[in-house]
Amino acid sequence: MIEEADGFWKAADRRGEDKVEKEKDGILLESGTNEIEIMKFTIQGEFYGINVAKVKEIMMAGRVKAMPHAHPAVEGIFKPRDVLITVIDLGYYLTNECLEHKSRDLFIVTSFNKMTVAFRVQSIEGISRISWKDIQKPDKTLSHGDEGVATGIAQCANELVTILDFEKIVAEIAPETTIQLSEVERMGDRPICDCPLVIAEDSILLQKMIDDALQRAGFTEVKNFNNGQEAWDYLKSVRNDSDLYEKVNLIITDIEMPEMDGHRLTKLVKDDPKLKLLPVVIFSSLIDEQMRIKGEQLGADEQLTKPEIGNLVHVIDKLLERFQDKLSRNEEVNQE
Repeated sequence: MIEEADGFWKAADRRGEDKVEKEKDGILLESGTNEIEIMKFTIQGEFYGINVAKVKEIMMAGRVKAMPHAHPAVEGIFKPRDVLITVIDLGYYLTNECLEHKSRDLFIVTSFNKMTVAFRVQSIEGISRISWKDIQKPDKTLSHGDEGVATGIAQCANELVTILDFEKIVAEIAPETTIQLSEVERMGDRPICDCPLVIAEDSILLQKMIDDALQRAGFTEVKNFNNGQEAWDYLKSVRNDSDLYEKVNLIITDIEMPEMDGHRLTKLVKDDPKLKLLPVVIFSSLIDEQMRIKGEQLGADEQLTKPEIGNLVHVIDKLLERFQDKLSRNEEVNQE
């Protein structure tokens, strides 16, 4: 087993340990560099990847207790160290075939969206550090359009690695774990707000869910961008306009995105003398203590874990009010 300890990996299983140990040096990336650590693994000889930030530990596959009436891809539950963890057979999910379970299989235990889920894979092939610019969004014809689970394709050494959208996989298997429009509906009727919001989110599914929730909450001016680079290009195009604050009042960004991640976007905004007044909310499945520190260092105004859409609405209300107060004070100073 290779498990997390003091932010790094310690090994109890020698198989593949040296490969992972050598490549994990510097795994805590400097904030805002637009880099990602990809853990590569295989299923049926194909290379797939997961952001190391999502990985809690790697374990030898153990005995799993099947659960009745579960999704076909849910293998069951197991209980290491007195903690029940759901196991998803990733090979079955990806191929719709019951692949042979072997004694050398591994569980990638993940942590995101405040959940702990294990995924069965066949081998771990090490870790690669690459730039988000080197991750390309797959063509819709290859990724089944909006229904695809490939969030990007990366060139890692000599291999093309498919980066999987683990949040979407879990959301499909357990819809109750993702964004719930009911959280906003329980707020009742809210006043219409035409303050322009900019959203950077690469998942088409989550982009639509966030959009629907914000529309229901009364926000009528929402501009969606598929990654941080597209959002930054837009912000650069309007930063010198006299009516800048009529075009954007607040930015909401995911962290994991091809071309430019949310940390890099936040850094660019907060380092820009004309844009730094804009509030930035990081809305990501990766928010934990370590990521929160990174976001604070970069100047993020708030950081929320998906799928807390109700909390996001309240935070937007608070930050917009604060932003408008700042604008009013600036206008008063300029008039004096």
